[in-house]
Amino acid sequence: MTIVQVEVLSLEQNNSLLQLWNNEYPEKLKYNTIKDFDLYLNGLSNLKHHLLIDGRNKIKGWAFTFFRDDEDWFAIIVDNQIQGTGKGSLLIEELKKNNTNLNGWVVDHNNDLKQDNEPYKSPLLFYVKNGFTVCNETRMENEKISAVKINWKH
Repeated sequence: MTIVQVEVLSLEQNNSLLQLWNNEYPEKLKYNTIKDFDLYLNGLSNLKHHLLIDGRNKIKGWAFTFFRDDEDWFAIIVDNQIQGTGKGSLLIEELKKNNTNLNGWVVDHNNDLKQDNEPYKSPLLFYVKNGFTVCNETRMENEKISAVKINWKH
């Protein structure tokens, strides 16, 4: 697998990423249309995509960085078929090469379901293993998400 950095997504990539997002994130975070997904992505500034591409040219993982509230933020999604194989850590390492500080929101419980009704497993321990600090005092709580902030500093 290779990691490719792009700033502008092709239509095919955009559709693949929407499908990956909807398959792997809690159903409450699902985007129903490509237009809604595009509105979210277009609302992010300094957006950079890192695509994990398999030998058949299919996207199996996606990490993206962006700038919000005077901080560098990121998100990662990895296809559940390759979770636990080190590919998510490869994406994290790729992000660390170009950043000295990264912030993210992480669901820190196992109470949500994915759209296939499988439980969404919190990736919090994955991020701790990859050098992130949990900022327990900073949470996002709303009807869509209950998450804790994580941070990595070089």
